[in-house]
Amino acid sequence: MTDSERPAHPTITRLRVGDLQAGDERLPINVHVIDHPEARILVDTGLTRTHPAVEDMDPRFQPLDELPGFDPGSVDIVVNTHLHFDHVGGNHLFAGRPIYVQRAEYREAHAGEYTILDWVDAPGVEYTLVDGELELLPGVRLLPAPGHSSGSQIVVVETANGPAVICGDSAVFFGELDDPATEAQHLIRSLDPTEVWLAHQDAPWPPPSLG
Repeated sequence: MTDSERPAHPTITRLRVGDLQAGDERLPINVHVIDHPEARILVDTGLTRTHPAVEDMDPRFQPLDELPGFDPGSVDIVVNTHLHFDHVGGNHLFAGRPIYVQRAEYREAHAGEYTILDWVDAPGVEYTLVDGELELLPGVRLLPAPGHSSGSQIVVVETANGPAVICGDSAVFFGELDDPATEAQHLIRSLDPTEVWLAHQDAPWPPPSLG
């Protein structure tokens, strides 16, 4: 994306990159692109292949480097909301570019059987470890959001319509935001977002006042 093509305000675009079986439900896998006046940010990277450890979830995928209309080379910054396999499977496509993750999440991922470490530690992948809240760019903040994992984070984007949240798996279903139970879900609601993008839903959750 050239400077002349960058928007005046940050925008969010959902990219569906696969789906997987979770219990009785087939859930989509989505990643999100933030087009910011200063950079293009990718939040999570989906899957590019399968692995024996997760074959019971029958993952199906469309790798980002094969997705029509999307150029991985256009991405300047990557954010991982957390390091579970379906959020880091494409990290290797962005070797050499900064990938932001909470330090607590990185430590947890390396402390036990938490994820597929070969995907997390793919050759050339470089992490920028974050301790708490960070203003990534003007109008784009990373906030720690413990719940789904102890080191999960959310991305708050100040769009032209107000604050929007990309929440990874801090909520998997809309009902978890309708009736929040975890620290992360309460945090999201406290931000009064205009919309919340979930990794495993194709449409954003609208707050009750707007929905």
